[in-house]
Amino acid sequence: MARAAKSPQGRRGRVRRILYGTAVAAIWTAISSILALLWLAHDLPDPGSLPAPGREPTVVVKAVTGRTLASYGPIYGDWLAYEEVPEPFILALLAIEDRRFFSHGAFDPRGVLRALWNNVRAGRLQEGGSTLTQQLAKNLFLTPRRSLRRKAQELMLALWLEREFTKQQILTLYLNRVYFGAGAYGLDAAARTFFGHSARKLTLGEAAMLAGIVKAPSRLAPTRDLGAARARAETVLAAMVDAGFLTARAAARARAHPAQLAPDAAGPDIRYFTDWVRERARKLVRDPGRAMVILTSLDPTIEAAAEAVLQEHLAREGTDRDAGQGALVALAPDGAVLAMLGGRRYGESQFNRATQARRQPGSAFKPFVYLAGFEAGLRPDSVLEDAPITIDGWSPTNFSGDYRGPVALHEAFAQSINTVAVRVAQRAGLDAVAAMARRFGIESPIPAVPSIALGSAELSLLELTGAYAGIANGGYRVRPYAIIEIQSPDGEILYRYHPQPRPRVIAETTLMSLVSMMTEVIREGTGRAAAIDRPAAGKTGTSQDFRDAVFVGFTSDIVAGVWVGNDDNHPMRHVTGGGLPARIWADFMIDAHIGRPPRPLLQIDSSPPS
Repeated sequence: MARAAKSPQGRRGRVRRILYGTAVAAIWTAISSILALLWLAHDLPDPGSLPAPGREPTVVVKAVTGRTLASYGPIYGDWLAYEEVPEPFILALLAIEDRRFFSHGAFDPRGVLRALWNNVRAGRLQEGGSTLTQQLAKNLFLTPRRSLRRKAQELMLALWLEREFTKQQILTLYLNRVYFGAGAYGLDAAARTFFGHSARKLTLGEAAMLAGIVKAPSRLAPTRDLGAARARAETVLAAMVDAGFLTARAAARARAHPAQLAPDAAGPDIRYFTDWVRERARKLVRDPGRAMVILTSLDPTIEAAAEAVLQEHLAREGTDRDAGQGALVALAPDGAVLAMLGGRRYGESQFNRATQARRQPGSAFKPFVYLAGFEAGLRPDSVLEDAPITIDGWSPTNFSGDYRGPVALHEAFAQSINTVAVRVAQRAGLDAVAAMARRFGIESPIPAVPSIALGSAELSLLELTGAYAGIANGGYRVRPYAIIEIQSPDGEILYRYHPQPRPRVIAETTLMSLVSMMTEVIREGTGRAAAIDRPAAGKTGTSQDFRDAVFVGFTSDIVAGVWVGNDDNHPMRHVTGGGLPARIWADFMIDAHIGRPPRPLLQIDSSPPS
């Protein structure tokens, strides 16, 4: 039987239902789109008012005299017009970040697909698909937080930028505001910070390095990792060749002449101290991210003496002796830091060997061994045997290689006789030796093993020098400090140092016996090279195979420690604590005491210092 044909009225009803459903869907789609746009846009910044580049707070570090030592925060250079930017930089930036910048809009689908394909082939996320306009929108208006909502907002702002500005204007905004690391915002600030000249004079190698930095400025800044920055520059040069912006021969020439940093690109040597202070200050205030003015105990005159003397001696003797690095710390007897130098040149290495390195002090640890021995009943005139000794399979020897037989402790200390120090530690007890060092403020782990007597525990130069300050001040433990006061830029006090009563950790008579022996070290012992124009006491230290050489000593006014060695721990050529470090210490102390009259050591009274 034939099916009945549908009436025209039924067909019209069906069409009306389809149209009605479509209209409802369109209305709800429009409403949803409007709500989504409102949700995305309700907290968008006003694109009509561009925020200032660089949102980090400024931190200013000052010396005890009020002189500014360093400022941390945004650095700006000249605003460059598009026509002033060297073409090699523009080509380098386009090659590595956005080759189709002048031909696409705010969003580049081809770029996204290319990045996705490259990431899949690499098996990891190695490049993004954002256009330069999107990057500018993110840098100008948004936080670094990653989310789909933030990405959508980034695209909305990029569309606005593309509508309001020409491509040249967008690129001009980008290169004048993008962050290059080391506090530098904008191309000219980066060129001046890293290379010491205007961006108008960029070479191809320098342009490639700066273009490569913008991907990860905190990690790739050449002042942080020059090797990584140069490797990235080579990647940029290869991209320029691939894009047709540069010939292979020109790229090879640029690779053969990589960008060179300005001598003070990383900052002056005072940054060893100010970097350390800034990190400590963040732990002393409630809001570590705010702007601060930090007043410190550092004495600029003493710091200048430290820099001049250390660099002079390392330049004169370091090469012949294969001593590549050094560090120096100077404290007041109460622990206030007067000078700190964490290496020979901050521009070459920002690693602070005074605070971050843990090295063996060698015989410079012996004062704590002998103090423990004195508390166990020994005296400076006690006689012990300088003879071969073996403990648990360990057989220490003397530096001289010979033995003297019976010897008084004061002579053994002055001549740094190892076998006697080991016998003193055995008499006192290894736990007592470790406890004595901790009483004087040493916080690094000190294993109670026989070799502790010869300074096998690894310490920082700062804590070792701080422990000597406890000897210099009459036996009161100190904790080295440098921050006197922290203020906000408008003068609000955020922190103020309040001296606390310091505990006496050793009896006066016991300490005086040690100090007398320490003066003998300089007068007629291993530290004769440290003799200066006033009463002084100290101790030499040399680790195994000449890997570390130390001299730490004090006058009535200043306690100072000097370390010399190599970062990779390879041996020096017969450098001992009584040689190069002692000479550095002596020259530094002579200069640091200018204007200070000589005074006797340890003018002890019965009232504990505050």
